[in-house]
Amino acid sequence: MELRQLEYFVRVAESGSFTRAANFLSIAQPVLSRQVRALELEFRQVLLERNGRGVTLTEPGRRLLEHSRSVLAQVERVQSDMEEGRGQATGRLVIALPPSVSLKLAVPLVRRFRERFPGATLCILEGLSAYTLEWLAIGRADCAVVYTNATSPSIELSPVLDEQLYLVSSCPTPPSPGDKLTGEPVSLAEVAQHQLVMPSRPHSIRLLLEGAMAQLSLKPRIALEIESIPAILNLVHDAHLHAVLSLKAVHTDDQQQPFYLRPIVDPPLQTTLWIATSAQRPTWPLLEQTIPLLRQTLRDVWNQRR
Repeated sequence: MELRQLEYFVRVAESGSFTRAANFLSIAQPVLSRQVRALELEFRQVLLERNGRGVTLTEPGRRLLEHSRSVLAQVERVQSDMEEGRGQATGRLVIALPPSVSLKLAVPLVRRFRERFPGATLCILEGLSAYTLEWLAIGRADCAVVYTNATSPSIELSPVLDEQLYLVSSCPTPPSPGDKLTGEPVSLAEVAQHQLVMPSRPHSIRLLLEGAMAQLSLKPRIALEIESIPAILNLVHDAHLHAVLSLKAVHTDDQQQPFYLRPIVDPPLQTTLWIATSAQRPTWPLLEQTIPLLRQTLRDVWNQRR
């Protein structure tokens, strides 16, 4: 097995076509097919199902894809580490962010990263915290910002900041300039009386709310499950439902509708942002230097005047 064969296999798997992969790699398609076939012969398993529209992964193929991504990412880290040993901060770093965080953080983070590491490349992935932790485990991401307080010994977590959670409702009447859109605190018992639109499990806020209510022998009334924060806000506005979100998730730059927010207390409901890294893979200079930059950028963005 050669690294080149793994690179070819990943490209075919991700593109879903030998033809597209060959065009991207600038090699002849028969050469590409032979290399992938050599992997199948070596593992004595079918990795790709060929059909008229391209290829799909078999179950062994899906497992090899995860391993291949991890191996190739580790090779990139080795190359970057050797180059940085000559005083050059180069290489490719992959950071996974929750969608609500990426919306606010991605642009300033990319700007600061490029200023600090002009010879390096930053890739940002978006996904729920549960998924980004899986990406860390298989090597698809180098670090992640997560809401989930993972208990796995394979993950190292460092807290960054806390976020108050609010009951988000539509405004009963169009507000006038100067109207206060943040109301009096609301208890968890009161939240339990409202019809909520929320992400499904394992979204961190959903799990946090259910866990806090369970301690009071309460249960949230989930009317709809939606994974998209913008869609949740649209349903709060149009369908007169309610949501449980952080202030940053509600106050987006492109959000046109006003919302009425009440902080959830009795007991206080807040979530924590963590920086997660793998405890099973060695750190490397670009990652070590980026984590303080990521932490400071998070704090700067979240501390901006709302």
